[in-house]
Amino acid sequence: MTDTAEWREAPEESGAGRSAVRRVPQAPDRDIPVRGRAGESAGEQRQGYRPLWVEEPARRHPLPDPVRTAAVRAVLVVAVTLIQAMVAFLCTMAESWLAFPMVISSVASTLVATWAVADVWVTRQVWNQRYGVVSEPSSTARSLRRERRARRRQERAAQREQERIRRRGGAGQLSHS
Repeated sequence: MTDTAEWREAPEESGAGRSAVRRVPQAPDRDIPVRGRAGESAGEQRQGYRPLWVEEPARRHPLPDPVRTAAVRAVLVVAVTLIQAMVAFLCTMAESWLAFPMVISSVASTLVATWAVADVWVTRQVWNQRYGVVSEPSSTARSLRRERRARRRQERAAQREQERIRRRGGAGQLSHS
């Protein structure tokens, strides 16, 4: 690292815009100050300490709530299934009476775990189709936004027309009632 401050720009993948993060020279440990010049005051030396963490912009958007919920559920189900399979294996090796019920329940748990993982994929696809613009011509979200924009355009054009008629004082009407 150099002794000068470095500027790093965030990647634009997140769509949140560009931001700059100021980097200071870092010491090997946060309790050890960076080598300072002679004559620096205590306040100037204090700035040389490495912070506990540096905020960096997210590279990607976080998962939507329904997808995150399904993913957490799937991880828990898969973890329980793996533990159950390991217990079934150990019971089989020990020739315990519990081996047969554990193997049967492990097979059932495997089916449930497969469903849970498929649920994450389906939930993600449904969320993208409803709320995200997927780069496909068949995206429902894109067509809904296009229709909404067209409707707003028509409403604004009608309002402008009404304003124009009011400004003229009704001139241009074929009949007066």
